[in-house]
Amino acid sequence: MDALPDPETRAAFAGRLLDWFARRSRDLPWRRERTPYRVWVAEVMLQQTRTETVVGYYERFLESFPTVEALAGAPLEEVLKAWEGLGYYARARNLHAAARRVVAAHGGQLPDRFEGLLGLPGVGRYIGGAVASIAFGRDVAAVDGNARRVLCRVFEVREDVTRSGVQRKLETLATTLLPPGRAGAFNEALMELGATVCTPRVPLCDRCPLVDLCRAYAGGDPEALPVRRPRRQIPHYDVAAAVTARADGRVLVAQRSIDDMLGGLWEFPGGKREDGETLPECLVREMCEELGVEVAVGEQLAVVRHAYTHFRITLHAFHCWLVGGEPRCLDCAAFRWVTLAELDALPMSVADRRVALALSEWANARRVYLPVVLRQ
Repeated sequence: MDALPDPETRAAFAGRLLDWFARRSRDLPWRRERTPYRVWVAEVMLQQTRTETVVGYYERFLESFPTVEALAGAPLEEVLKAWEGLGYYARARNLHAAARRVVAAHGGQLPDRFEGLLGLPGVGRYIGGAVASIAFGRDVAAVDGNARRVLCRVFEVREDVTRSGVQRKLETLATTLLPPGRAGAFNEALMELGATVCTPRVPLCDRCPLVDLCRAYAGGDPEALPVRRPRRQIPHYDVAAAVTARADGRVLVAQRSIDDMLGGLWEFPGGKREDGETLPECLVREMCEELGVEVAVGEQLAVVRHAYTHFRITLHAFHCWLVGGEPRCLDCAAFRWVTLAELDALPMSVADRRVALALSEWANARRVYLPVVLRQ
């Protein structure tokens, strides 16, 4: 893209896109009641998550926290539990912190301008632009990954879209295309087109309202855009977790420090295996470092494979029992001895929740109330 599009192209782009959106937009729950709070929650959830996944979470979240005041007044653990399984938990922590700031500093009303929204925890240029335009009618662009893909293809942008400078260039391009007074609908339409028609693989060009404007289509290879730097090989780690039971049937869980990845969630304590360690040796070391206890490691309970954005893990969970010391927080936010019912109520990562389910199945298969693990 050597220059910004001319007025005729801009008018054609916006007009066709808005007409298509009026006819083809999906019926989504956050489009039925346009309060600033509901728009904001939806946009936070939709960041880095597929629409189909978000719908159920969104509806359940609003049942629990129907207003910004309800969200601000809830304990963080309750918010994280409602978010469980949606991933990228920093979004939930920031949403909760921002709600508290909105109530404390803004009388429970979200700032109605882009610049004011940017002052809230977790609100960057995309979420700020989306809320400002959709909820408050401000003429501000909101460019997510779907929108970038459409812009790169239509205007043949052949620069690395992961670079911040290129992203700002695309934001400027989107701003020039905005129809005054209709930025919210335009932003939604652009993202909708990228999500449903101008897809990363096998785009449905025959259904695209912009096909005769699209330079990538004219060049015969729309899938070649956007340009991205080659992905690095994703590392893999073996992780060991201790399912430690005591005589009253309770198991030991630890809460991750709030600033850590998955901060605020509860887990079966343990950690990454170091070079040269066996998995039981890893658990003995980790339990000493994290909780100041000595454990004996018994039979394996479960093996869980899980992929995060930048790495993959294989989580090996073992039955354990204490042989020395009493738990204290050396490298965690808190610890608890909990029953299976209490475990179900705690917010946990997907991997740890699978271990919890395996533990429940193990106990049910033996028709026991989680006794101390046999040491043979």
